[in-house]
Amino acid sequence: MKFYMEITLLPNPEVGIHFLWSKVYQQIHLGLVEMQDDQGRVPIGVAFPEYVQGDKYSVLGGKLRLFAEHEATLSQFNASHWLARLSDYVHCTSIRPVPEKLNGYAIYQREQPKASKERLARRYAKRHNLSYDAALSCYQPMVQKSMTTPFIRLESLSAGQAFCLWIKKTEVSEPAGATFGSYGLSAVSTVPNF
Repeated sequence: MKFYMEITLLPNPEVGIHFLWSKVYQQIHLGLVEMQDDQGRVPIGVAFPEYVQGDKYSVLGGKLRLFAEHEATLSQFNASHWLARLSDYVHCTSIRPVPEKLNGYAIYQREQPKASKERLARRYAKRHNLSYDAALSCYQPMVQKSMTTPFIRLESLSAGQAFCLWIKKTEVSEPAGATFGSYGLSAVSTVPNF
């Protein structure tokens, strides 16, 4: 990944940062869907430079970086077009080369939280031929661990349902891969960390 652009969210008293993340990321996702190849791969990865991971909670911060191997890829994506209706709430930089001095690399991937106690009970009941109530009362390992991973609340345009896109960051020392999914995330591909 040799080029990037940065998008800064500009929340105000009427429009909070979580609402902005939802609207901005929905638009970025739509743009990335347009760039998918036949296998659903995208040549643009995302990073959250203000990502902070804590023991009790984590935050994404207020910046998003889009990375690509070639400047033309980011030009073709045209983030300003996708974010035009949010122009009062975001600031997009021009496309820049990635600095030579890096702090390493990072993998930003989707993380799926453990299912709710009720969902686990339904699954256990089905697998063990029990009633839902019996599974709920007898299956004790269903203690739900709290998630500290930050998320963006999105809406599925195909199903019309809201969902949380949990985003996990892992720092690594070596670059790997250069293809991402339609959310700009990957379990193996890295983006520069600076």
